[in-house]
Amino acid sequence: MKLRGISVKRLGAGVAFLSLIGVAGAWAVRAQNAVAPVYSVASDDDVSEAMIRSAVDPLFEDGAMGETRALVVMHRGRIVAERYAPGFGPETKLLSWSIAKSVTAVLVGLMVSDGRLGIDSPVPVEAWGQPGDPRGRITLRQLLTMTSGLDHVEEMKPIERGDTPRMLFTDGAQDMAAYAEAKPLAHAPGSAFSYSTGSTTILSELMAQMLTNSRDPDARRRAMQTFIDGRLKAPARLKSLTVEYDPAGTMIGGSFLHMTARDYARFGELLRNHGRGVGGHQIVPEKWIDFMRRPSPRNPAYGAHLWINRASEESPLMPGIAPDSLFGCVGHNGQYILVSPGQKLTVVRIGMSPRTQQREALKAGLARLIGLFPG
Repeated sequence: MKLRGISVKRLGAGVAFLSLIGVAGAWAVRAQNAVAPVYSVASDDDVSEAMIRSAVDPLFEDGAMGETRALVVMHRGRIVAERYAPGFGPETKLLSWSIAKSVTAVLVGLMVSDGRLGIDSPVPVEAWGQPGDPRGRITLRQLLTMTSGLDHVEEMKPIERGDTPRMLFTDGAQDMAAYAEAKPLAHAPGSAFSYSTGSTTILSELMAQMLTNSRDPDARRRAMQTFIDGRLKAPARLKSLTVEYDPAGTMIGGSFLHMTARDYARFGELLRNHGRGVGGHQIVPEKWIDFMRRPSPRNPAYGAHLWINRASEESPLMPGIAPDSLFGCVGHNGQYILVSPGQKLTVVRIGMSPRTQQREALKAGLARLIGLFPG
């Protein structure tokens, strides 16, 4: 498994996750250090250029918000503001972290619409198939809404002991789905919300199973890539979409994909337009997008691999200071695709805000930017 051409397996087991968090974007800086600065704001939008700049500038210049590397604002279907930090530009592919989960959910929706997977049927995980195994009752809906009940611990101290870093970088990295599937139940399926990258990894494995019977990693990668290219990447015009796979050939659908900031914005627009692409073609069923945006009874701030702007103990959005209809794809350390349907607005921010205080300041800054646009 490689990220920006640097093998994760070369990193020490105890520090791999911390090391990658610290340098994931720095590789892009070195690769793109000849990129000319880009900062453009439309002068003919409903919101004045001066007002937009007054909200964009602090996102890049106020260190209290962390480091913003790319920002794209789309209003009524066109880019009205775009800015990049030095070393980054419109062609730079940027790491998604958990934004990838929402992309994975869209791919799952395509398989449900094809009849390959059933939303309320127990998922066909071989490891759960023994008679009496309570995990055999887990459904696709429960994996998507993070209510599977599996004993996945997303974060703990020290950080390298959590299930996500272990799965991505240490003892689970050779076969991430097997690691995630091996966990016992901590709760009855459907009874509790627990955010889990492992659940998304299981979804990635299920998709590979639907596409090929082969266990050969290359065959699995080819089958998944063909599906992604034909059903999402090409129709949605996401030219830069680049997916990573583990050594077993499973898409790392919870954490590792790459796109340019403009393509992240196009993906947000796909969600805003109920699954319709740039030309109005229905790429993803409208009902599936509605399902993704429907609040879970176990956490009103979460839908199906998509965050919703509702008050909750677990919400990375900005309830109370941004529109209630706002929803978003959110990644580790402040990666955002924010979509406000009533404002016909999509905002992408990619960067690094590792401290809680930075993320709180960032959310306030993004809410200020969003608040400029009419509802």
